Amino acid sequence: MKRRAGASEKKEAKKQKLLEELGESWLPYLTPRDAEFHQLWKTRYSKLFLRKADKIPQELHHIVQEAFLTLQKHDCFFQDLVRIKGKDFLTPVSRILIGNPGCTYKYLNTRLFTVPWPMEDYEIKYCHPELFAACKALIKLNDYLNVEAVQALQEQNLSETRETENTAVTDREQDISTFIKGSLLEVQSSLYTPRNDCTSLKYRTSYNLTLLNYMDPLQMPYLKQEPYFGMGNMAVSWHHDENLIERSTVAVYNYSCEGSACDKDNEQYVEGRDPADWHVGLKVAWDIKTPGLAIPLHPGDCYFMLDDLNMTHQHCVLAGFEPRFSSTHRVAEVEFEWLRQFWFQGKRYRKCTDWWFEPMAKLEEFWKKMEFMTSLVLCEVGKGERTMEQRNEIISCFLPLLTERQELRKEWTARCQCQLAMSLPEEQKPKCHPLWKDDDPSMPLPYDLEEVIANLQTLLE
Repeated sequence: MKRRAGASEKKEAKKQKLLEELGESWLPYLTPRDAEFHQLWKTRYSKLFLRKADKIPQELHHIVQEAFLTLQKHDCFFQDLVRIKGKDFLTPVSRILIGNPGCTYKYLNTRLFTVPWPMEDYEIKYCHPELFAACKALIKLNDYLNVEAVQALQEQNLSETRETENTAVTDREQDISTFIKGSLLEVQSSLYTPRNDCTSLKYRTSYNLTLLNYMDPLQMPYLKQEPYFGMGNMAVSWHHDENLIERSTVAVYNYSCEGSACDKDNEQYVEGRDPADWHVGLKVAWDIKTPGLAIPLHPGDCYFMLDDLNMTHQHCVLAGFEPRFSSTHRVAEVEFEWLRQFWFQGKRYRKCTDWWFEPMAKLEEFWKKMEFMTSLVLCEVGKGERTMEQRNEIISCFLPLLTERQELRKEWTARCQCQLAMSLPEEQKPKCHPLWKDDDPSMPLPYDLEEVIANLQTLLE
């Protein structure tokens, strides 16, 4: 917990320093109307790849867009209750996670659990046949984006290779001995590291889930203003996508559609982006010298953040006037801390499937065994059979783990009881679970561990 807090504080310090340097001015950014736009994209943002809608099969557009509308019709999109710098917020964007059975994705201290898409060897019961069709469409999109991402990475590697070779050829004044030495090193390197490692590319593009987003900007009472470039309303603030396999590609399918009545006119904007259109914004992380980019997104467009772009750059989503769906495909890491996170989502997963309830019941069984093992360790510490040195060694190892457990229980109890949580509809209200009274005979330890921790600390003194 301390490590995560430290990283958050560093990011906030960088942000404040950047804003102080800016003062009242804006950083420059370019759109396709600017003459230097494509050159800047090529030189500083080359790992962003855009696939226009007309290059994608129409049949795929049809089933994916129908899937978005089906999930919306069945009320499967939810605003997430997240925690930022110790405060609770409801996201302006509504979301649902769909992907491989058993996968999760954590962002802003909140873990989402996949509604499983159809896969062999898994029996998945959906609450409605239309939901099965929607999840099936999204795994088809996932397969398509996987192929496109591998191809884009291969093309990028080829392009970089050609640029390197062209540089070597045109640099006539290069010292011949340096050239020969470099060539030999390159040959030696290629023996051990293939230039186009297909296995690695597939690993970094084997998406195991997609985070679907929906937002109608005209239904939002307030949207944050982009703080560095003056780009206008943001649906999603500047960020790196979290908890992903290193150097993995993120692929995004965009679909803005008709919805709320809006007063979009034909006015031509001389400077900056057209606020009526959705855009993805990009900037080099914590850099005030390189201009940013605002790339317009049209219905059916896809973009890919290749290789390490998500690490070296930040991106945001700039709101247009129309409602928008997106499907953001990721290679997510599998982590722990599931039990309380699952019940924090309330009953939302019952909207689509009951798949998660069996594995979560098994996980709770393992958790109870952990509680009993903890109790046995505490009993051993209390016995007088061990030397003081042995006892202190056990306590020193055990006390930090127990303290962290207590801190997490306090945090989750507070999050489940916060004002925003209480304001949610009944089926979305967080459930604080596992939770029990301290005198519960079925549990070996009290829920509140403060007294247990205090007794151990006394033994150490």
